[in-house]
Amino acid sequence: MIRLVTDDLRPPAGPPKRHLLSVADLTRDDVERLLGTARTFAASLERHVKKLPTLKGHLVVNLFYESSTRTSSSFELAAKRLSADTLTVKSAGSSVDKGESLKDTALTLGAYDPDVIVIRHPQIGAPQFVARVTDAHVVNAGDGKHQHPTQALLDLYTLQEECGSLEGLHVAIVGDVLHSRVARSLLQAFALVGIRTTLVGPPALLPRELPAETTTDIEAIRDADVVYVLRMQSERMGPGENYVPSLREYSARWGITPERLRPGQKVMHPGPMNRGVEIDSRVADSPDSLITNEVRSGLVVRMAVLYDVLTGGPVGVQALAAAEVA
Repeated sequence: MIRLVTDDLRPPAGPPKRHLLSVADLTRDDVERLLGTARTFAASLERHVKKLPTLKGHLVVNLFYESSTRTSSSFELAAKRLSADTLTVKSAGSSVDKGESLKDTALTLGAYDPDVIVIRHPQIGAPQFVARVTDAHVVNAGDGKHQHPTQALLDLYTLQEECGSLEGLHVAIVGDVLHSRVARSLLQAFALVGIRTTLVGPPALLPRELPAETTTDIEAIRDADVVYVLRMQSERMGPGENYVPSLREYSARWGITPERLRPGQKVMHPGPMNRGVEIDSRVADSPDSLITNEVRSGLVVRMAVLYDVLTGGPVGVQALAAAEVA
């Protein structure tokens, strides 16, 4: 279930808050509920009036310590589609530049009584910390190379919309698995719904502790139903750390090109893409690419997550009925 975190720094003022901090906190029933809620919201966006009054009067704060386009914009739009008030705070240009700690930033934002804080941070465990020092529901939008649960959920939604049943699908995840929070969340999410995973990439970027079959042979992707491409995350590599001889050699050996794919084989990428490195533009822009679908899925899945942490259940018909007169 979505994790209940109690504040170990002070006595809780009421029942424990619902948070989404990790895919590990979810059950298969949780996943199915969230995907079902997302599907309901997707239907609502087909209407002339797209805004729902569901979270009117609630405040959603987006706190981003790392650069983001897709995640930040989709969370902001998701909150607005549900009629919530939004406040976006980026570390650049804020008091973080003056040395303010995460605790003080969280306490400052907590003084505004937000209902939800969506946080992206380079340090593992930052969302858990914010959940302890504020009274808000907290959603992890990415912490270091640890977790990115909403990305995993939107990818499940994308796969379900494209393939129908998820049980028995085979997905090859290719690239920099070592530094990828997306890969870690995907492995947990795929295990919940019965998707088989193969990790493919350079030996130095394939951590042995992850529960999946691994190979350095790029030809292995031909056996998969879907190829999920990861970029090289240089921002998480220390000075002087060389995991591959060069990006040119990486692209030559592990880049996803049309020649390496079967006809009709689907391709995904969480973004941002480095065209010409991990993925060929002909692949990224092909009819079999689900990359744009993932972006669309991100909106409705994040609507579902915001709704779920605040209400604890699937969306009812009342919200959609209200949309007719909103």
